[in-house]
Parts: sequence; C-alpha cells; structure tokens
Amino acid sequence: MWWSNRVFVLACLLLLQACGFQPRGKASLPESVQAIHIATNDRYSPFYRQLTTVVRRNGVTLTADPDAADAVIRVSRDDTGRRVLSVSPRNVPAEYDVFYTVSYAILVDGAVVFEPQTLTLNRDYTYEPTQVLGKTREEDEIRNALAADLAGLVTRRLNALN
Repeated sequence: MWWSNRVFVLACLLLLQACGFQPRGKASLPESVQAIHIATNDRYSPFYRQLTTVVRRNGVTLTADPDAADAVIRVSRDDTGRRVLSVSPRNVPAEYDVFYTVSYAILVDGAVVFEPQTLTLNRDYTYEPTQVLGKTREEDEIRNALAADLAGLVTRRLNALN
C-alpha cells in the first residue's frame, strides 16, 4: 500500500511539471531598474510597507531622491476601509467587506510609461460581536494580505518594462 501513495505523488508531480507549473516565488524586476523611488503621501500604510518589502527582496535599492532613481512609482491614492455587507435580525453587522484601493503611475526618466491606474481588491468576512478582538485582528490580516496582493500587481507591472 505504501508504494501506491508514492506512485500517486510521483504522478501528481509529473503532471504539474508537464503543464508548466512553477511556484510564483519572487517577481523578477528588469535589470535596468536598480533604484526605485516611491512617491507617496503615506509612508506608514500597509501598501507602502509591502511594496518596499517586495522591491528590497528583489535586490533593488530604494532611494529618497527621485532624480537618482531608474523608475518612480507615484502613488496618488492609498485608501482602505470596510463596508457592512449584511446585518443580523437585531440590526447588528454580521458581515463586512474590507477593501483596499491604490492609484499609481510609473515613470522612467521623468516620462510616464504606465498611465495612472486604479486597482481595488476586496474580501469579506463574517463578524461575531462576542469575538471582537479576534475579528479586529482578522480584519488587519485581511488588509495586510490585500496590500501584499496589490504590491505584487504593481511589481508585475514594473516587470513589463523589460
């Protein structure tokens, strides 16, 4: 019986290899981009923290001087919040929608190479009033996950500079 489990795992691995599956890993930025400046009004937002983490993980230097940067990411909107999706029969919120919206443009040598665009991601979660601390933490985790996904989308856009 042990050999059938191994055969199954081996067959799955071969199928994944045959279809071209690869773990996503880190996004590779173009070699022409060695320094990036992120122009934003809020350097403490979850999106900014996630974007700087992704950029540094790719070996690119963050610079405070936009003139010294190979590319500039201009973030004009970095907004997050939540909306009530449903309420209980006692008129207490039962479900929330957490959203994160980012508007940005990418400039290279002072010229806009990617026009300003807006990205919005959202996820919903159920709310239980007896678990306020846990649900607050869950909302923060969702917000950070949305920021990480948005940072990944922006860096994939940077990768298109190749």
